[in-house]
Amino acid sequence: MTSSDSAQKAPAKDPWDLPDVSGLVVGVLGGTGPQGKGLAYRLARAGQKVIIGSRAADRAQAAAAELGHGVEGADNAETARRSDIVIVAVPWEGHGKTLESLRADLAGKLVVDCVNPLGFDKKGAYALKPEEGSAAEQAAALLPDSRVTAAFHHLSAVLLQDPAIEEIDTDVMVLGEERADVEIVQALAGRIAGMRGVFAGRLRNAHQVEALVANLISVNRRYKAHAGLRVTDV
Repeated sequence: MTSSDSAQKAPAKDPWDLPDVSGLVVGVLGGTGPQGKGLAYRLARAGQKVIIGSRAADRAQAAAAELGHGVEGADNAETARRSDIVIVAVPWEGHGKTLESLRADLAGKLVVDCVNPLGFDKKGAYALKPEEGSAAEQAAALLPDSRVTAAFHHLSAVLLQDPAIEEIDTDVMVLGEERADVEIVQALAGRIAGMRGVFAGRLRNAHQVEALVANLISVNRRYKAHAGLRVTDV
């Protein structure tokens, strides 16, 4: 390589140079459940425009009124249509059916799947392995016209919903196929005080991220905690 070639080579992009997402509308499917409600609250509290969705619009509107901070409520289809980014926080049991029914409404949207396929028995929580490999890969298979990412798996709903807690001390592992989409989700995570979004691979690596929640549940039960994760040396 000549010195002129070297001079013309663009510098490597700073991985922490993330886009401004403050003007994007965020929809939360399953926004009346603990995880979805907690995420909606934190994002709205950070100044994001948030719409929470439910199968029943009146239920979503009641939950939105509880949260305040300008949060709106609507049925899932309207929430999907009106949002730029849609977080999927529905129960695993209804994950596939819900997304299948919203395929047209979610076309062209950036979808963030945070669903953890888990089973429970007398020994505690354990990870399930969906046929597609993970909840995120199931979402990608069901939503061919959407840009599917995965994030927000390891958050305590109790901490998210507690107004007395100023910061959520955790990193968010973000997975996806397109760098630009992943960076939008990283930036969204970074809107929440104390939180940081970290790229953690492509969707084929989502299973172990989703599965780790079973381990965190065990940690929480033993230590009476609301454990999160931090990625060191990054």
